[in-house]
Formats: sequence, C-alpha cells, structure tokens
Amino acid sequence: MPKKGMPLHTKIIIGLVAGVLFALVSSNFGFSKFTIDYINPFGTIFINALKLIAVPLVLFSIIKGIIGLKDASSLGRIGIKTLGIYLVTTMVAVSVGLLIVNIFQPGKQIDEKQRVEYRKDYERWAYAEGKTIKDDIRLLPIGGENLASDAPKSKSEVEKQVESKMQTAKATKEAGPLQMLVDMVPSNLFNALGNNGLMLQVIVFALFFGIVLLKIEDEKKIHVVGFVDGMNEVFLKMVDVLMKGAPFFVFALLAGKISEMAGDDPSAVIEIFKGLGWYSLVVIVGLAFMVFVFYPLLLISVVKKVGYFQFFKAMGPAQMLAFSTSSSAATLPVTMDCVQDNLGVSKKITSFVLPIGATVNMDGTSLYQAVAVVFLAQMHMVDLSLEQQTLIVLTATLASIGSAAVPSAGLIMLIIVLESVGLNPAWIAIIFPVDRILDMCRTVVNVTGDAAVSTIIASTEENKS
Repeated sequence: MPKKGMPLHTKIIIGLVAGVLFALVSSNFGFSKFTIDYINPFGTIFINALKLIAVPLVLFSIIKGIIGLKDASSLGRIGIKTLGIYLVTTMVAVSVGLLIVNIFQPGKQIDEKQRVEYRKDYERWAYAEGKTIKDDIRLLPIGGENLASDAPKSKSEVEKQVESKMQTAKATKEAGPLQMLVDMVPSNLFNALGNNGLMLQVIVFALFFGIVLLKIEDEKKIHVVGFVDGMNEVFLKMVDVLMKGAPFFVFALLAGKISEMAGDDPSAVIEIFKGLGWYSLVVIVGLAFMVFVFYPLLLISVVKKVGYFQFFKAMGPAQMLAFSTSSSAATLPVTMDCVQDNLGVSKKITSFVLPIGATVNMDGTSLYQAVAVVFLAQMHMVDLSLEQQTLIVLTATLASIGSAAVPSAGLIMLIIVLESVGLNPAWIAIIFPVDRILDMCRTVVNVTGDAAVSTIIASTEENKS
C-alpha cells in the first residue's frame, strides 16, 4: 500500500510555527524590513487569491445548492433552521463572554492608581457629553474646574482610526430600522461581485437567481444549470490547487505580520501584550470553550456518527487557515472543501449554509465584544448592572447580523455595544494593540461554528429524505 503523506493541517501548523520563529529571528538580527518586503507579499498574494475565489464560489455554489434542493419548500425550511441555529449560538457566545469576564474580572487586575486616572477620564467624557453616571463612585466634582478639557493636541494615527470607526458606527446606528434590508439588495451585481465587503448582496442575488431558476422548465434551463455546475467545479478545483502551497503562504503571512508588529525589537511584541494580558487571556479562554467544548458537544449530541477528534481532524486545514488569514470569507472555499470531503456533508447543504454563516455568523466576534465592553468598564471603575449586561447580549447579537457587511465589523459592532450601555466608544483604542491576534482567534471560532451548524443541518435533512 502507498504511504500516506503528511496531513495538510500538520503542514500548515509547521508553516505557522516556522513563520513565528522566522519573524522573531529576523527581528532579533535586524532584518525585519527584508521579511516585510520579500516574505510578507507572498502571504498577501495568498489572501488575495482566496478572496478572488470566494465571491464567485459563493455565487455559483448557492445557485447550485438551490437547484439541488428541487423545490422552494425545502429551501425555506433549511433557511429558517440556518438562521435560527446561528442566532442561538451567537447568544450562547455572548453569554459565555459575559460569564467569564465577570468571573475573572481582568479590568480589576490593573494597578488601582491607574484605574483611578481612567475613572477621571471617564467622568470628564461623561460631563462633556452631558451623560449621567449611574453608579455611586465620584472622584471628581461634576461641573468642577478639574473637568475642563485639555488643550487640543494633534491627532495620532490611532485617534484617527478611532474617529473613522466612530463615524461609521454612527452612520450605522442612525440608519433607519429597515436599512439593513436595503443594504442587502444590490443595485449593481458587478459592483457587489467586485467588493468582498458586499458578500451579503451576492448571497441575496444568488438566492433570487436560484429560486427563479427552480420555476423554469427543465429543457429551457439545462444550459444555465450546466454552466453553473461547471463554474462551481472550476472554482473548487482552484481551491485544491491553492491549498497545495498553503503551508508556505501561511509561513509568509505570519512572518510578515509579526515582523510588522515587532520591527527590529523582538521585545516589542512582549510589551504589546503585557499590559493587555489578562484581557487577552479571558477572551482566549472564552473562544477556546466555544471551539473545544460547545461546538463539538453540540455536534456530537445531534450527529452521532461524527466523533470529537474526527471533527477536529476534518476541520484542521480550515481552522489553521482561518487563524492565519483572520477572514471567514477568505477561508470559505477551504471550509466548504473540509465539510464536504471530510465530514460528508452534501454540496446542496454546504453551498447554502456555509456562505450565509461566513457572512452573518460571528460568534467569536460577539464573545470578544462582551468581554471587551465589561473589561473596559472594569478598567474605568464602572459597574455594569444586570440590566445593562442583558442589553449587551441583545445588542451584540443583533449587531452581529446588522453589521455583517461592514468592513472592520468587529470594531464597528463594539462601538455600537459600548454606546448602548453609556460608555465611551473611543475606548476601542485601548484594545487596538492586541486586536489583530485576537481577531485571528475569533475567526477560528466563526469558521468552526459554521462547520458545526452545517453538519447539524445536514443530519436533520437526511432524516427527512
């Protein structure tokens, strides 16, 4: 018998580790610029190629999936199941985040004197905004001279980023109640196809096209069906070809990103995470619970034929790629490949459920928001009531769907959640330094959740066939 080669997910892990080590070595010996200029571009090429494939693959795979359903009634049934389960898992994720952040209280691990200064800043902001502080802590007299704002300063890059995110969040929040529905319908298909941030519009068009195609007589749609089927196979084969080079591309991606963070000072990476260590640890604990406990147990309880370790072996390549790229959309082609080939889910399910999940299912992002909001409140000596924390659950859950097509959706959603409980949205600047790494981790959660939900839906549909 021919020997089996090393599994792809093992190769990708080796690429990840090699990338981190290479970045630290290049930083230590002062050639980070070489890594950024000559290694990092290959990682960028890889992400661009995956994004290039993702949009047309979503378009053709959804249309093909709807054609495979044969009738609109099964489409409606699967759609309701998909959105219902995603909504439940998102609420669970937010609740888990609130539970662990209240248990570990990372914001209270910061030096007391520093927290007092943070509290003063919070009261200055509240006074300037005309907001009422609901708790009993009063470190400064409201209306007193100490609350006068400092002299204007030139804006740093971080302040400019915060201002930009706040403007986007404000526009999102002030939009009409049905603005989300308006944004879902494209006015120009080619514009939607040319912008990964408009994936939801592509999905809506694909659903509309596929449903209409179901209503056309077979002899009149045979060529269209053949074209859709052929194009879907072409883009799936592109994924196979790209993944052969994934270990090297992942190496280049990680080496470049860490070199950008560290420069020629390897200790800079350590300093970046030291001050936010407790916060990062709590977020990672919550994300790990979702990946290693919640999703597998949910899956095993419904789908008896899938084992705990079998699930992780099947999803390994997609999880590693999600960690490397920080993009559910870029990872989507590989996620579909893993769920179909390794978990045995039919194309008609994966082509419908997974693209929707990559767009609206943001469990990892929602959990991180819950932790971030309470952490920032704790830092500023603000105790959020049970009512306010319940509001966080509802706001984060709804925002995860409503902001799905917004670039940098995680930070935009966080601003909306902060404002919903009366906190300063500019506090997002505090967690900027660790957001990149945590974004990589929460993308793994999003992808794992998509895979688990699609497998569960496939299992329930098999019982009906």
